[in-house]
Amino acid sequence: MADVPARLTAALADRYRIERELGAGGMATVYLAHDLKHDRKVALKVLRPELSAVIGGERFLAEIKTTANLQHPHILALFDSGEVDGTVFYVMPYVEGESLRDRLNREKQLPVDDALRIASEVADALEYAHGHGVIHRDIKPENVLLHGGHALVADFGIALAVSRSDGGTRMTETGMSLGTPHYMSPEQAMGEREITPAADVYALGAMLYEMLVGDPPFTGSTAQAIVAKVLTAAPASVTQQRHTVPPHVEAAVLKALEKLPADRFASAAQFAAALGDTTAVSNRPAPRDGSMDAARTAGASGRAAVVGAVAVAAALALGWLLRGWVQRPAEPAPVRFTFDIGHPGLETPMLAISADGRRIAMQVEDSAGADHLVERDLATTALRTIPGTDGGDYPQYSPDGRWLAYATTASVRRIPVGGGTSTAVTDSGSNNAAAWLADGSLIVAGERGLIEFPAARGHPLPLTHLDTARHEFRHWNPLALPGGRAVVFTAYATPVTRSRIEAVDLQSHEITPLVDDAMFAQYATPGYLLFMRDQTIFAVRFDPASLKISGTPTPVQGDVYQQVDDGLGSFAVSPNGTLVYVSAQAWNVPREVVWVDRDGHATRALPDTGSWAEPRLSPDGRWIAVTQVAPKKTVLLYDVTRKLLTGLTHAPGVAFNAVWMPDSRHLIYDFETPQFDLHEIAADGTSDTAVVSTPLDKYATSISSDGRLVAYTEETSTGSRITIAQTDGRGAPRALDPKSRSDEREPAFSPDGRWIAYASNPNGRYDVLLRAADGSGGRHQISVDGGTEPRWTRGGRELVYRRGTAMMAVPINPATGDAGTPVMLFNEPVVGSAGNERDVTYDVTPDGNRFLMVRPVQRAGMPTAVVVLNWFTELREKMKQ
Repeated sequence: MADVPARLTAALADRYRIERELGAGGMATVYLAHDLKHDRKVALKVLRPELSAVIGGERFLAEIKTTANLQHPHILALFDSGEVDGTVFYVMPYVEGESLRDRLNREKQLPVDDALRIASEVADALEYAHGHGVIHRDIKPENVLLHGGHALVADFGIALAVSRSDGGTRMTETGMSLGTPHYMSPEQAMGEREITPAADVYALGAMLYEMLVGDPPFTGSTAQAIVAKVLTAAPASVTQQRHTVPPHVEAAVLKALEKLPADRFASAAQFAAALGDTTAVSNRPAPRDGSMDAARTAGASGRAAVVGAVAVAAALALGWLLRGWVQRPAEPAPVRFTFDIGHPGLETPMLAISADGRRIAMQVEDSAGADHLVERDLATTALRTIPGTDGGDYPQYSPDGRWLAYATTASVRRIPVGGGTSTAVTDSGSNNAAAWLADGSLIVAGERGLIEFPAARGHPLPLTHLDTARHEFRHWNPLALPGGRAVVFTAYATPVTRSRIEAVDLQSHEITPLVDDAMFAQYATPGYLLFMRDQTIFAVRFDPASLKISGTPTPVQGDVYQQVDDGLGSFAVSPNGTLVYVSAQAWNVPREVVWVDRDGHATRALPDTGSWAEPRLSPDGRWIAVTQVAPKKTVLLYDVTRKLLTGLTHAPGVAFNAVWMPDSRHLIYDFETPQFDLHEIAADGTSDTAVVSTPLDKYATSISSDGRLVAYTEETSTGSRITIAQTDGRGAPRALDPKSRSDEREPAFSPDGRWIAYASNPNGRYDVLLRAADGSGGRHQISVDGGTEPRWTRGGRELVYRRGTAMMAVPINPATGDAGTPVMLFNEPVVGSAGNERDVTYDVTPDGNRFLMVRPVQRAGMPTAVVVLNWFTELREKMKQ
């Protein structure tokens, strides 16, 4: 959480001065602080909020006190601990130097003498702690600091405090573990409650093995694969990998790594002594290939029984290990926490969660108004920008967690989760999530149905076709079901309430209707189909193999943000039971329409707050047209003189985005038919006629001063383009720039009708451009460092535009189109249309002195995203009711 240092600074101001972050690990974020009382540097560790919520801060602090009396030259002491607003912290000495992990990363293998000295010093620390009844439980190179070349064992007792606190049996709810797979003893991997000093001896043996060989004794592509080897395999010979290691050292290491605690050294001191005993002789045959084949092991008959039992136990444990390393109750209690994902006003906040429930991806808007994807790893407390995802939306993790697919207006792309270059999967935009199949293929929503893009880069394969008899106009939100047989999706129809969830068989392409009046399907692995209705997640029993629904849909989670127009739901659920959703109450903040002068001073324009969007001032200044977003998008008029708000549109579908005609008596607005067409309506409601009707969605933003032409953004299969049409409906619409391959939006006629200002991204960033309205000539770039939503003022001698929250102004030569230097007028947070990608956040008076804006009514401590760990427990309980 970005505000943790600020809160701690305020609460601990009389004790510690926090200077900077040193790093973040699995359990805590570490800050360098100055101990004011003792005038010394300290390391202040802040426990992860998720972990604090699960284990119970008060009990954690009570348990950690038992380690405060450990005083040893090779143990990093505990100075202090406490809690601030539910955030647990503890304070240790600040050590100048590096960790053993840092040194191993740099050198790979250590000199034998250095490795033995470090291991002996750690063993000395363990022997002391074990004598005081404290077991470390998480010995690994990251927890061994090197100060002046000597070892200091850190976080002594932290794992013990966690295991004994309220969360000791619920650690998997945080996505964390006690113990690290490479250094975890078999009994820890099996989830045994009673852990003895032998577990620390095993971990020290594994750590010394890595110092000598360069790798831990057991490695694998997944944590589960590593644990399986810990339980069933024997480590490869040390001396065969490094002949300079003395035989007695190898014998001691292999004894420390025995599967059964009784077969290891009785104490850490005995282990250290064996490392220095050059006369010791091992009767154990050196392993040849790392296997535990009982037929090739001395003493085969008795030992084979032990190994067989361990292997059986491993098989039973592996399924359980998918959820963590610590034994937990059969039905762990759900745990909720929140984090902020950005400011209100973005389009539908779409979320994705990885299969292991650890990573969450989403779209945000930065301070310059540019969209990109960010990721939250639940093992950390910060959002990470994903480089190379500018303009990205609708993220979706691949089943193996290696890739992230996302949509832009130009294409559907994929990018490695760990970082790298994004590549295009399609040559056109999707404006919707893509569904991953197990083989890496992607199902993408096209204009006429779903399309499969094979992983082998073969030809795209049509998968579904719109059912015109049902008035279907789009197949969206595809999701691959487990088993690889089918994909579920939303079949949108007119009216939208006729939309339903359907499934398509990937082989036969047969369509199976599943749930009527439902949108945005997800699947929960206990066997439930999830979908959205009225900002609520519903669940119904579902068999993905037979595609059969049974029982009655049941509401299982309310207060989930759902986009008004198309029912997109802001939630995702992982196969292991982590739910993430955006709170509708938190996202749908109250909005106010305000007048803002050029100095940034604001006054209320409409008397009441509401779900306002897209304010437009009539040319005569008497009326304000505004969209009311919820419960359904509709256009209202506000009489500025009489201070009276009345409804204007009464269409059965949504209506929004009204633009005034020059006479101040008529408006052109977007009307759902089912695509968004342009209609003209009288301000008194006496007439309503179609102006432009095409199969593509369109969003009007400007009408020429003579009222003859309307400029709008039209969505195409390759992005969006600016189109101009006659307001009387005659003639064919024409593209402003037919050759453009950039995304274009928000056109604005100049007062003399000669120019059109608009936003486009020819260089990957949206900037304000200028072009002759008749399409002749080239384009002029107006903004310098990004911009959207241009508006003309001062008779065409000035353009204003938005750059994130900043309102910019730039002088224009109306004869040549040349621009001066942009200047910032003021900063003001604004709210978009909450669902329409072509946001209209403000209007401006002709003289440019006052701006009509929609801004959020700020609320302190506003949560945005909610994460529910172990949500399946709650889901099952609700489905029993």
